[in-house]
Amino acid sequence: MGKVNKLPLEKLGHDWVNEGNFNNKYHLESNKKKLNKLYRNLSDTEVSTLLQNQNYSPNWENILVTDTFNPNQIKNSKFYGNVRIGNISPFYLDYKDLKLPAGIYNSQIINCEIGDDNAIHHVRYMSNYITGDEVILLNINDMETSKNAKFGNGIIKEDESEDKRIWIELCNENGARPILPFDGMQATDAYIWTRNRHDIALQNKFKEITSSAFSTKGGYYSEIGNQVVIKNSNMINDVIIGDYAYIKGVNKLKNVTIHSTETAFTQIGEGCEIVNGIVGYGCRIFYGVKAVRFILSSFSQLKYGARLINSFLGDNSTISCCEVLNSLLFPAHEQHHNNSFLCAALVMGQSNMAAGATIGSNHNSRSADGEIIAKRGFWPGLCVSLKHNSKFASYSLIVKGDFLYELNIKIPFSLISTDVQNDRLIIVPGYWFLYNMYAVIRNSKKFVARDRRTMKNQYLEYDVLAPDTINEIFESLDIIEEAVGKSIYPNWASSKAEGKKILLDNQIKISQDIYLENVENSKRKVVLLKARESYNLFKKLIHHYAATQILEHLDLENSLADDILSKIHSYKNSKRKDFENLGGQIVAKEDLQQLLEDIKADKFSNWQEIHHQYHQWSADYKEEKFAHALSSLAELTQNPIEQWDITFLQKLIEESIATQQWIYDEIYKSRKKDYDNPFRSMVYENEEEMNVVIGRLEDNSFIKEEKKVLDSYKEKANIFLNILANS
Repeated sequence: MGKVNKLPLEKLGHDWVNEGNFNNKYHLESNKKKLNKLYRNLSDTEVSTLLQNQNYSPNWENILVTDTFNPNQIKNSKFYGNVRIGNISPFYLDYKDLKLPAGIYNSQIINCEIGDDNAIHHVRYMSNYITGDEVILLNINDMETSKNAKFGNGIIKEDESEDKRIWIELCNENGARPILPFDGMQATDAYIWTRNRHDIALQNKFKEITSSAFSTKGGYYSEIGNQVVIKNSNMINDVIIGDYAYIKGVNKLKNVTIHSTETAFTQIGEGCEIVNGIVGYGCRIFYGVKAVRFILSSFSQLKYGARLINSFLGDNSTISCCEVLNSLLFPAHEQHHNNSFLCAALVMGQSNMAAGATIGSNHNSRSADGEIIAKRGFWPGLCVSLKHNSKFASYSLIVKGDFLYELNIKIPFSLISTDVQNDRLIIVPGYWFLYNMYAVIRNSKKFVARDRRTMKNQYLEYDVLAPDTINEIFESLDIIEEAVGKSIYPNWASSKAEGKKILLDNQIKISQDIYLENVENSKRKVVLLKARESYNLFKKLIHHYAATQILEHLDLENSLADDILSKIHSYKNSKRKDFENLGGQIVAKEDLQQLLEDIKADKFSNWQEIHHQYHQWSADYKEEKFAHALSSLAELTQNPIEQWDITFLQKLIEESIATQQWIYDEIYKSRKKDYDNPFRSMVYENEEEMNVVIGRLEDNSFIKEEKKVLDSYKEKANIFLNILANS
């Protein structure tokens, strides 16, 4: 417990390190112009006016002002230490019906530099702050800055011990994958840091790069940017707050950096307690949120009592009501319900947690939880309970229920459910495409629309068909072939080859159950449904992936068939690469491995240089994706790229037109089922009321947009076919 010391009043404000030196304490670009600002001492007349207005300072010589200074707009306030006050003009500041005169009223200021035309009213204690221009501070109890303020970064100062360093313990409840948070950290940084824990040299290098980015000297001031409004709040300590931020009614902001600009302003509302973290641009935090040891990436939201603890939340995400602990969540994560819980998880984006979903706190040993790894598109349904450790392929949809055993789901786009009556696990591969096309395509498009990042120099992949999911599909083809072969011919050595023969021969009816192995840590059966349908679907998707990439990548204007063939044949040496989802960015594993080796070899001196590599990968990604699509089709068809001719391409594009038409038809049909289902329509008096409440099917904006996508695709495909036909 700290000791209360008693010191002479005249020393108040003069025990600060680097006393009176503001030159090395500016963080915000908006405030750096103060470096050359001209200040002067108060005149005797100004001091007299200040005294008449019930102001106090033990030494008015320490109060510096600009030439545009009006002592009549400073009343009933106390000033200690070195204080600099910017222009005070005869204006009032107006923000959302809050109207306050510029100046300082009923406040206590210690060692601060106040910007131009601030309206500071009833700030009971403000120590070691730099404020921007036109800032409103109203009714705040405590604004302190400690000598070793770190503003949410995982660093220590020169006089601090290692135990003072703040770590964020991601992905695992036992703290075995911790990272050091830092201003500017991206989901990709967090991901590569939490992996490869056995590589001590790499882990030490991450820590070294992070620590070297910050000064170990103490004495940095808290800073508030231009046009910031903070009102009716309790504690604002050790903070950097960007321009145009709006903060009202918070209980505590401590050791945080809050990014904000005019075009991406951040808001923090009533009852929030935000401690030890970084808040990105354009974030919204409202109504009783608790965030401790965290990073909240840009354009994300925490609302309605959400708890985010020891976690990283990626861009364009929302968590409301519920609790998230020890988790690394990639961009576009949605979690809205008070009774959902997420712990010790790596969730790779485009995810949605339903009400009652409990991912964590079901200890299955004498230790803390294990880990959940879920690739993008993860969707646990109502009241799902999962057991750690478990892994899920992309776009896993989990039906309501308790899953009592560890799971390893490798097939993407699957519906996963428990057949309680027969005590078995059911897997339906490709479920989204077979039965809910509307949802899977909308999932892709809505996150593109919600990506509000102002700088998109890191390419986040939202398309359902991309190198990561296509590679999972290839693995799934092998799994399905093996499962069919072993289930029908359990004693045959070449079960995979036999399974492939059966799947390719539509004359052979698959009547018996097909079983999967190594999916669930139990002795009960795991049944694969729709084996042939999903097998054919996956091959169709690979064809369509290649076709869409060809149409998107090639410049069809003034092109000849020979030019197109020459361009495609130039990729003859391409092989299908392994890719990894790094914070929403899809990267070839060989490139990632090279980056990690370069980090260990001291080829990067800071995180900005590492981020530049991410941006370079993003710039090259479309080319990488195109090469992957061509090599995927060549592998599937066993037809080398250099042997592709006009006939091959014509057939591919003609099939893709039919596939795109099928996708649109299934989008329409899967949404239409909601209108035809009597159990959905029974809550309405008649069809007319139903259309008023949920909208007419014909007016559905997503379906309309997808019709435009279909028409555009057909037009482009026909242009391509005409080029080939006229060769």
